[in-house]
Order: sequence, then C-alpha cells, then structure tokens
Amino acid sequence: MPQVIVVGAGVVGLSAAHELARAGHQVRVVADADTADTVSAVSAALWFPYRSEQSAAADLLLERSLARFEELLAVPEAGVARRPGTVLERTADPDRSWARLFPDAAAVPPDLLPPGVLSGVRVAVPFITVPEYLPWLVRRLESLGVAFERRTVTAVAELTGSADAVVVAAGLRSGELLGDDSSVVPVRGQVVRLANPGLTDWITDDDNPDGLTYVFPRNADVVVGGVAVEGSSDATVHADVAAAMLARATRLVPELAGLPVLGHAAGLRPARPTLRIEAVPGHAVPVVAAYGHGGAGVTLSWGTAERVATLLGDLLRG
Repeated sequence: MPQVIVVGAGVVGLSAAHELARAGHQVRVVADADTADTVSAVSAALWFPYRSEQSAAADLLLERSLARFEELLAVPEAGVARRPGTVLERTADPDRSWARLFPDAAAVPPDLLPPGVLSGVRVAVPFITVPEYLPWLVRRLESLGVAFERRTVTAVAELTGSADAVVVAAGLRSGELLGDDSSVVPVRGQVVRLANPGLTDWITDDDNPDGLTYVFPRNADVVVGGVAVEGSSDATVHADVAAAMLARATRLVPELAGLPVLGHAAGLRPARPTLRIEAVPGHAVPVVAAYGHGGAGVTLSWGTAERVATLLGDLLRG
C-alpha cells in the first residue's frame, strides 16, 4: 500500500487525503495548524467560483465539485444544503458561465434590484456550513484510516524519505515548500458573525463600489463580509472594517440592523494567477501540487481532490 503525505489541513488538503485514502493509499496529513485554524475555517461558504481561474480545466473542477456536494445533500451531518440566493451584477457583461449548471437559475426582475445594480441571478446552490462540514470531513478521514500529524515543514525534501509520494496543498506556503514558485499572493478577508433571526437566503454583491459585500445565513448565525485586499498579510480583525462591512450589508438586507454580534474572523486566501494542480518533477518521490484556489477553495475542493488522486495514481504506476 503506497504511503502518501498530504501537506496542509485546509479543505483542499483534507479532500485530497479523502480521495487518496479511498483509492487505497495509506495517507498522513501533515500540517502546522489544526483544520479549525486554517483559512478554510473562516469561509462562509457556498459553491460559487469566487476569485478562481477561468478556464476549461477549472470548469471541469467546478462541475465535479458541484456533483460531489450534491451527493452530500443526502448526508445531514455533513452540513451541506441547497439554499436559494441572489448574485448581484454591476457590469454590462457579467460572467454567468457557472449558471448553466443550474436549470432553475433566473434573472432578477429589474424593479427588485438595489440602486446601482444592473442585473442579478436568482439561484439555489449547495451551501456548506463550515463549522459542521470540516469536522465531518475530518471524521470521514479518520474512518478511512488517515493519520494526522501536527508539524512544521520547511521544504518537501524533509518528507520524501518517509513516504512514497507527497501532495502539497498548503495554501500560501505551497510555493515556498516546493521551492519553485513565488507567485502565490495573500488576499486578506474578514467577516462578522451575527445572530440569525431566521434568515435563509444568501446574497452577494462582489462588485459593490464601496467594497465586496455578502450575507450568508447559516443555521446558527449569519456570516457577513467582506474584504479582498490583495497582497495584504494582515490576518487581524479591524473594527472599522467590520463596521463598514455591516453598513454595506445592512443596506442590502435591512433585517440585519441591530442583530447581536457573535464574533469576528479574518484570514488570508491563497491566490495565484492560475491554479496549480500538477506533478512537480525533480524530487526523490512523486510530488503533486494542489494550490492557488483564491477564494474558491471549498468550491473547487472535490474536483481538485479527484484530479490529485488521478495524477498521483498515474505517477505511482510509472
């Protein structure tokens, strides 16, 4: 049984570990932080290609991930549900390529659009409640025999002597660990969690001139965001940013006014000009890279994991 080390305990690393274990590999996840402390845990999250690569290859990952999340609708403990919401558009020619996957997607009537919004799409997509989903995924891995090791790795070479193959899914640190890529850029995000009075519909306003805005109601809270500051490594919470986010969100969803604040969070999305999901030559054992997902780590996770498992299987078979 081939022994594979997956570096990274975020949603991409965990999903890859899942598919590798299902393929019959003995898998160990090595990371310097628990899953609850990764940027994945800050994600809102729903299936939507936010800040992700636009290409035929990425489209395939999107479709495969969508199919897997739709399968998980039948697993209550996974925390995945189909929820309706609205994507607001402020450009004359918005990208709606993703909407072809949803036969029920419909244009928002013009009289229902907020001021300054040119168009919108009403659609029901898989909504992933991360505080339920990530612990479920960890339990799934444990049931498949996947081991976890808390350890700081500084280079892939440290691992090649103790495994038959390595998968690097370490987000921002991936290029550094591989030693051949300096193109990964942090994109700062921040959210506020509010008490949920019974809201169910989500809404996104990505091109809001005052700043990225979204409202994602979960069962126990409402996640309000956000910001997307490219090149910022500041993962602290700023009160003035939170206040501005809440003001923008409340203009979209007046029901948010006065709701109790349950918490704040910030994180750094791992962005790259293109996804990197490929074999990396020059190492003592087969190595596969899986990073650069920007703000679409959850959205692309299962498609990425399937691609990683296929690549590594081909490499190990020679």
